Amino acid sequence: MTLEEKLQLLPTEPGVYIYKDAEGRIIYVGKAKSLRHRVRSYFQSNRALDAKTRELIRRIADLEFIVTDTEVEALVLEANLIKRHKPRYNVLLKDDKQYPHLKLTINEPFPRVMITRRVERDGALYFGPFLPASLARRTIDLINRTFQLRTCDIEIDGRLPRPCLEYHIKRCLGPCVRELCSPEQYKEAVRDVRLFLEGKNKELVEDLERRMYAASDAMNFELAAKYRDMRKTVLALAEQQKMATSPDRDVDIFGYHREGARLALQLFTMREGKVVGRREFFWEDLPEEGFDPSAFLSEVLAQYYSTDYVPREIYVPIDFEDRELLEKALSERRGRRVHIIVPQRGEKRDLVELVEKNARLAFEQRFRLLKPDMQRVLEELQEVLELPRYPARIESFDVSNISGTDTVAALVVCENGRIDRAAGRRFRIKTVEGANDPAAMREAVFRRYRRQLEERNPLPDLVLIDGGRTQLQAAADAMRELDLEAIPLVGVVKPQGRHNEVSHLLVRGREHEPIYLDAHSPVLHLIQMIRDETHRAAVAYHRKRRELRDFTSELTAIPGVGEKRKNRLLRHFGSITRIAQASVEELKPFVGRATAEEIVAHFARQREAAQAGE
Repeated sequence: MTLEEKLQLLPTEPGVYIYKDAEGRIIYVGKAKSLRHRVRSYFQSNRALDAKTRELIRRIADLEFIVTDTEVEALVLEANLIKRHKPRYNVLLKDDKQYPHLKLTINEPFPRVMITRRVERDGALYFGPFLPASLARRTIDLINRTFQLRTCDIEIDGRLPRPCLEYHIKRCLGPCVRELCSPEQYKEAVRDVRLFLEGKNKELVEDLERRMYAASDAMNFELAAKYRDMRKTVLALAEQQKMATSPDRDVDIFGYHREGARLALQLFTMREGKVVGRREFFWEDLPEEGFDPSAFLSEVLAQYYSTDYVPREIYVPIDFEDRELLEKALSERRGRRVHIIVPQRGEKRDLVELVEKNARLAFEQRFRLLKPDMQRVLEELQEVLELPRYPARIESFDVSNISGTDTVAALVVCENGRIDRAAGRRFRIKTVEGANDPAAMREAVFRRYRRQLEERNPLPDLVLIDGGRTQLQAAADAMRELDLEAIPLVGVVKPQGRHNEVSHLLVRGREHEPIYLDAHSPVLHLIQMIRDETHRAAVAYHRKRRELRDFTSELTAIPGVGEKRKNRLLRHFGSITRIAQASVEELKPFVGRATAEEIVAHFARQREAAQAGE
């Protein structure tokens, strides 16, 4: 059917409409209380449209629609389709950084819980995001200690002769050994973890109590004690969650600042009466003409809460048309009433104004290129990388060579966001032959921190390694040999073919979770600055070593100049340039008159040849 024919057959039910261009790409997704009235309104000639909508309509070549039972279903479906297809003309929610989720792999025979920063449609269950990011690590540690799901990724067939250390320290049920844990016992633990992550603590406590009494009646007191301890742990956590989800303690607060086509949106996450996290979102291509803040906020909130945790209350700076509809959708998803509030006065309004102030500052720092608050940037770096301490001292390594010759490494030190040039070091790689950057990196890292330990000098809070997995692993091997595994190592990976950019970060021990930062992120700018400075230092030292080799080869090619005389000249004059400028009388004390005349004549011929070439 043609587009005109489809417009005639549109139903009056609620649903989602999908516009496509001439190449079949989805360019816009929208929801409607009545599909017929909403979609036809786009094509009414007397309708006043902004420039972006006029451009959208000009590109529409095809139409699809999905009918839903309710407006709430249409709202949820719209948000999911926008996040999946990222249509060009929709408001797209882009985060500066990816917060961790917990992934329960129920799509595996023996599920695991792991931390991930990407939510995918792979059959697993995802819970999160966790703010601050360290909360995800604490939660997974609690799960490992309490419910003892496996942490390995080996194939489980029950045929292994003995379990690993995780079983012996009571952090795994040992399903890899048939006699230790049956599939039914493991499924029971998985059900417990799922109830725990879904917040169904009352149901879990009752189930654990039932199992405790059943084990006791069967005279299996060790198992009964295990269920008793698990029940106590869940009860304690339930009390904490009860405190965290009271109306005045479980709040998300939004604020934004807009100028022209650019907008900065801030979200403050308040738990237990404290702000525990902040997220920033930025747009650069919003329509300046006809921009509707309420429609914008409606789309953003629907997308944000399509996968993320839903709090009890949400404070927003302005009202919007679909507020009650979104409240209903979020209440159904949470399982209890959710309130979206537009505070007008009092403490709640003060909180919204505080978030709006932070949005304005974020706008200034991002779009006006003002110097960011370095303490805030380093705190954000600590959160993004989940570092155990504030990264006041960062040390960075890079290796440089050409086809494996004259291999060197450079170290740059960054103290509180500023390069300390006096603290930098250079390394002439001694034990590596040929082009082997990982081995050269290992030597440089080992030599640096062995000396720091010997001289009792300060150690860094974070070490950056210019390179991918192999360089990162090589540096980790060196740190392990020195018993410095507690110092975080991060690989700075470049896009292929673009050496002046940063693609993503790899944290040692979590290499399977690459961290991608927004191109405008101040954290990325800091890492880029440190990496660039390290790269410049390594290349400059490599160039100096290569030039020295070339010049010294040139000296020994002059009749009468051997290794001893060459070294004597370089020690006295300091550089080949000063030797080339010296007179016979200045050179004579070190090499004799005849050789001094040969040297002066050699460099005179060079200068004549250079002038003739000009």
